[in-house]
Amino acid sequence: MALRRLRTLIVDDEPLARERILDLLKDDADLEVAAPCRNGRQAIESICSHPPDLLFLDVQMPEVDGFDVLRAVGPDRVAAVVFVTAFDRYALKAFDFFAVDYLLKPFSRERFQQALSRAKNQALQRRRGPGPLQGLLESLQRDRSDRLVIRESGRIHFLWASEIDWIKAAGNYAEVHVGTRTFLARRTMKELEGALDPSRFLRIQRSAIVALDFIRQVRPLAHGEYEVVLRDGSLLKSSRALRDKLKALFGAT
Repeated sequence: MALRRLRTLIVDDEPLARERILDLLKDDADLEVAAPCRNGRQAIESICSHPPDLLFLDVQMPEVDGFDVLRAVGPDRVAAVVFVTAFDRYALKAFDFFAVDYLLKPFSRERFQQALSRAKNQALQRRRGPGPLQGLLESLQRDRSDRLVIRESGRIHFLWASEIDWIKAAGNYAEVHVGTRTFLARRTMKELEGALDPSRFLRIQRSAIVALDFIRQVRPLAHGEYEVVLRDGSLLKSSRALRDKLKALFGAT
């Protein structure tokens, strides 16, 4: 027996934006696209009466914005939410609402298809999954806490914490090293340190945060300081204030 098509709802106060998404969805046989909503109040009514599997939701709308919509209907009404907006400043907040993806206008057809694929996969997983809803939400929350959102040159990058090797302060920015790539983030080291799991990352000094499994060697120096050798050959000095933590982690003497 064929699976029921995924009910899909578009919410945006801009007619051209609604038409753009409708056009991108029109040939997808897996979807049943409902009549779009032009504001947050319409969206709440539609979601409560016929909960969608997929929701493409604008953030900034008059009176009732996208976040207000999700607060009103609750997290269990929609299987997969993709935020669609012209503003990158809401990206971090979006993941507090278990967003699958965050599309920044204007977006390409390829970028939209990427977000759609993620949303469909999550909606189908929820449909098939035997576990309770709470288990799903907890899983999503764990995924969110393991992601780092980086805004760079008008683009938004979503990095898994497990991908990050180390981070270096660079003036008002921070260099996030991921393999051979470096992302320049306009975030403070304090913000980044707070966003990362302290059991997996260590702030070696004021200007450097390192993934513990990216450390190759720790060498004692004079005056209680240490030299930390990273797997890419980088050399960092740790402050004396961290020597006890380094001793506990690596047995340095």
